[in-house]
Amino acid sequence: LHPSYCTYDKKPQHIANIFPVLCIGEEQPKNCFTELQVLKGHFDIVRFLVQIDDFRCASAGDDGLVLVWNVETGERLQELRGHSQQITAITTITCKNEVTLNTSLITASSDRSLSLWDPDTGNRVQTISDLHSSVKCLLVLERLCVWLSGGEELCVWNRDFQLQCQRPNHSDTGITALIELPKNYIAAAMDKKISKSTKYGADEQIMAEIRCLSDHQDQIRALINVNDGFFASGSHMGELILWNATEWNLLAYEHILWEESQAYNQTEIRMGAPKPSEMSIQHLTTNGNLILAAVGSGLYVYSIQTRSVVAYRKVAHDSNVLHTMLLSDSELMSCSEDGSVRMWEIQDLPLPAEPASSGFFGMWSFGRSNKQSGPPSKKVIDIPNIRMLELTGDLIGHSGAVQMFVSFKEKGLVTCSADHLLILWKNGERQSRLRSLALFQKLEERGGL
Repeated sequence: LHPSYCTYDKKPQHIANIFPVLCIGEEQPKNCFTELQVLKGHFDIVRFLVQIDDFRCASAGDDGLVLVWNVETGERLQELRGHSQQITAITTITCKNEVTLNTSLITASSDRSLSLWDPDTGNRVQTISDLHSSVKCLLVLERLCVWLSGGEELCVWNRDFQLQCQRPNHSDTGITALIELPKNYIAAAMDKKISKSTKYGADEQIMAEIRCLSDHQDQIRALINVNDGFFASGSHMGELILWNATEWNLLAYEHILWEESQAYNQTEIRMGAPKPSEMSIQHLTTNGNLILAAVGSGLYVYSIQTRSVVAYRKVAHDSNVLHTMLLSDSELMSCSEDGSVRMWEIQDLPLPAEPASSGFFGMWSFGRSNKQSGPPSKKVIDIPNIRMLELTGDLIGHSGAVQMFVSFKEKGLVTCSADHLLILWKNGERQSRLRSLALFQKLEERGGL
């Protein structure tokens, strides 16, 4: 199937019927994504996107396929077949030699195998089968020339796919997230805990657990590096914790709650009351200054410097937000189960009252330094200088939940979805200029028509 180009009507009719305040209509001057290209090739949910280089990305999902795309042309470059079940994790690994940098892909699957792929040729270079369990997360440590896999076990592998060491995991959920910390330490999220581990020396065959953090009261859903000094985690019950990466202690604790307003009658509250999952932190992202949390169907922006909320939108989408990105200190993006991708701007305006159509009122607890210090006190939002998240663009194209997206800056934005499709969103005006320039160059080469 050939990819297709089209422009689209930005007016999200189905959203206008539910939340009129979020319908920004056809005129979206701050939304440059006026052209889209549909990329077909998968036949099940596409859950993962990973950037290979400046012009290529790879997509993977429940069909077990890994497809390599050219984001400039929309061309499908390679089709990597080998896994018999869904892909559970994918990452890139870069090998340096005297002349060039070679980037490969590592994939994990529910078929309990790991594979190393060459995206240039489509060949499977290495594979490991018959693992004890499926792998949920992957982490590459370029400086140490090793990579890690997390699941029921934490395993360390070298570039030749040889097992260096492993450590069993004793939690019911297994290891769900891995990040690198300073001084060659590793943080692994396991149910409600974060484990700190290290491996000293190339000859040591043990991954030792140094310490364990247990300040979360519910399962950890997201774990990210903020910078060399901090990392952050988010839980199923809306806990956002900022940690010191070197001292390994808790710096700040926020409990984000979307609660029913008593101003509405009980019928309205029952119809619109949040499910338990709607306060869950599904995704965290950071630019080193701010942390953006996807909390249920809402968005929450937290300042690392002031340790306080900067802006929020309690109902940012019709359904749970699955992925977010901070484009700058004032611009961000989000995608959701409702099939939309939205652009937001943090504006220096007083925060208005939440629209009546949302049916909820936002409340948080602030500044709890230790979870044993008593239950968090709830406080109505009356924070001075809090800013507003203003919707500036609505990208409507997918018919299923948008799982994630990757930005290639001026080349465009790639999204993947439960509708089996990828969409390449581009600046239509810029693409028109590029096509005109290419046409004139061809005419000049051929000496006219």
